[in-house]
Amino acid sequence: MKSLKNTILGSIYCCSLQTGYSPNPNTIISHLENKMELGKDFYLDKIIELEKNGYLRIIKNIYDEKSFDFRCQLTELGRSVIKVVFVGGVFDLLHPGHIHTLKSAKSLGDILVVVVATTSTALKIKKDRNIYHDEMQRRELVEALSFVDLSIVGKEGTLYDTVKFVKPDIIALGYDQSHNEKEIQKNCSNLGLNLEVIRLSSPIPKIKSTIIKKNLGNTFYDI
Repeated sequence: MKSLKNTILGSIYCCSLQTGYSPNPNTIISHLENKMELGKDFYLDKIIELEKNGYLRIIKNIYDEKSFDFRCQLTELGRSVIKVVFVGGVFDLLHPGHIHTLKSAKSLGDILVVVVATTSTALKIKKDRNIYHDEMQRRELVEALSFVDLSIVGKEGTLYDTVKFVKPDIIALGYDQSHNEKEIQKNCSNLGLNLEVIRLSSPIPKIKSTIIKKNLGNTFYDI
């Protein structure tokens, strides 16, 4: 199990990504208590301790240490100690292959960020694809998995627009995704992103969303 320090720093990272700004302790603690209910005072003390050790900065000139009236931002040191893993996909129909892939990706680092493709992006990649759920529904399906730290809808445009936003340490590709590892590595390097690209395997490669949907046909919603 990862350290409490990394758990708290990871939650600050996730909340920052989710909200688009430096989160306050209420937001951070709410995210943390979904994992471990240790109490607000306990977490607040740990946040203050991490600030004193240089892992984060408090954004306010004067603050009351027992007040939640300030915001937190990771320092370079704080960000450097957590490893963020990026996985992208459509995730219209979750199946055991997805679960194995996502769990394998999570084992590579501290934070698993799953990026759900917009419907328009998914259709650009495969025009004849049948998509049953919109991107927000698909995001909610993925985020319901306990080992997923954060699920977001990808940005319109290219993969790299979302990668620049997340700034992961690792991009984990599914065994059957069409992306080329070396090409992604090169393009990210050209953008100034220092990361690793890993291709994951699957013990059950014959289980695929396209096959399941084909077999179910229009009966999908009757399940």
